[in-house]
Amino acid sequence: MRILIIGSGGREHALAWKIAQSPRVTKLFCAPGNAGIAELAETVPIPAMEIDNLAAFASAQKIDLTIVGPEGPLCAGIVDFFHSHGLRVFGPNKRAAQLEGSKVFSKKILLKYNIPTAAAAIFDNPSDARAHLHRVGVPVVVKADGLAAGKGVIVAEAVAEAEQAITQIMERKIFGAAGAQVILEECLHGEELSVMALVDGRSFQMLASAQDHKRALDGDHGPNTGGMGAYSPTPLLNDQLTGQVAGIFGQTLAALQFEGIEYHGVLYAGLMITERGPQVLEFNCRFGDPEAQVVLPRMNFDLVDAAEATIDGRLDRLPLEWKNEAAVCVVLAAGGYPGPYERDQPIAGLKDAAELDKVHVFHGGTRRNASGRIVTDGGRVLGVTALGGNIERAAQHAYEAVERIHFDGAHFRRDIAARAIRT
Repeated sequence: MRILIIGSGGREHALAWKIAQSPRVTKLFCAPGNAGIAELAETVPIPAMEIDNLAAFASAQKIDLTIVGPEGPLCAGIVDFFHSHGLRVFGPNKRAAQLEGSKVFSKKILLKYNIPTAAAAIFDNPSDARAHLHRVGVPVVVKADGLAAGKGVIVAEAVAEAEQAITQIMERKIFGAAGAQVILEECLHGEELSVMALVDGRSFQMLASAQDHKRALDGDHGPNTGGMGAYSPTPLLNDQLTGQVAGIFGQTLAALQFEGIEYHGVLYAGLMITERGPQVLEFNCRFGDPEAQVVLPRMNFDLVDAAEATIDGRLDRLPLEWKNEAAVCVVLAAGGYPGPYERDQPIAGLKDAAELDKVHVFHGGTRRNASGRIVTDGGRVLGVTALGGNIERAAQHAYEAVERIHFDGAHFRRDIAARAIRT
C-alpha cells in the first residue's frame, strides 16, 4: 500500500513510526512532515491546510490510504473533499469533526442527550457573558468556541481573570473567528483522563488510556499548553470506570446517529473524573498529541488494518491487543513556549538518546537547516518516549534520554507521570 500521512508534529511522527512497521506498506509519504519524519517517509512540501493540493498529490501518486493527523484539515472538510475525488481517507467528515471544531456544537450535543458534562451557558455577546459571570461567580471555565491550538480554555479563579478572558477572546479576538462565541462552564474538580476510541460509524473500540499534562510547569502550574507530556496506561482507569467511560462513548455514538452524523475515525474524550463519575470536558476528532506518542508504541496490532476496519465499518471483527509495558513521554519545549518562542536552535544529542533501549524520540517542531543540522522549528520541539515494565521504569528511561538532548532555551517538566508513580 502507498500511504500518505498529513501533518508535521509529534503525533504525525508517531503515526509514521507505527505505520512504517506494517508489512502492507510499500511507500510512505508525509505532508509536510519534519526532520524526524523524513527518516521514515518521503516528505512532501504541501501544508496540511492546502486540501486541494494534497488531493491532487494523492491522486497523482495513486495513494491507497491517507491518514489525517491534525484537527485543522479535518474541521475544514478534507475527508469530504478526498471522498469527492474518489480517495480513501481515515478521519471524520466535516460535520462529524464539529465535535472538536466547535465547542458550542459539542456542548449542545452533550446537554441535549444527557451525556455527563459540566453545566454551561453559551454567549455570542460579551456583555451577556459578563452578566452571567457575575451571577454564577468563580471559579469558572471560559472556552472559545472554535479551534485555538489547545489554548482557548481558561480556568479562572477570580472574576477579574474571567472578565479578562472574555475580553481577550470576544473583543480583542486573540483566537480570531474562534472567539465569536464563548462558553462559561462549571469548574469541575478531580483528575483528568484522556481516552481515545476508534469509531466506525456503528461501533467503537476504546484504545489504551493515557493522561496528559497540560500546564507548562511542574506541579500543574503555569499556563495551559498543547501538552507537556503523557503516560499510558493510567492506574486511574479501573474496571468500574472503564465501564462508565465506555457508556459515554456509547451514548455519544448513539447521539451522533440520531443527529444523522456518521462518524469514522478517532474520537478522543477528555474527561474529568469527579465524585459524580466521569464528565466530558471536550471531544477531539483525532489522535491526541502527546497522547499518541504513548498509546501508539503500546499497540500490538497493525494500525493500517485498524484504520481500514474503521473506514469500512468492521471494527467489531478486529481484536486490538496491547503490550503489557507502560509508556511515558516527556516533551522538550522551545524557550518561551507556550508564548512567543525561539526557533532555529541547533539540537544536540538526538543519536545518543535514540541509542537507549526502548526509547523513541518523536519530533514535534524540527527541520534541517541549510547546513544539514536539525534545528528547532516549533513550540513543542521533541517528545521523548520510553517503554518500561511499569510507569516508574518508563519515566526513568524517558528522563535518562531527555538528559542527553540539548538545545538553547529547552525546558521540560520534571514530574511527568509522578501522580501515577505515587498511586
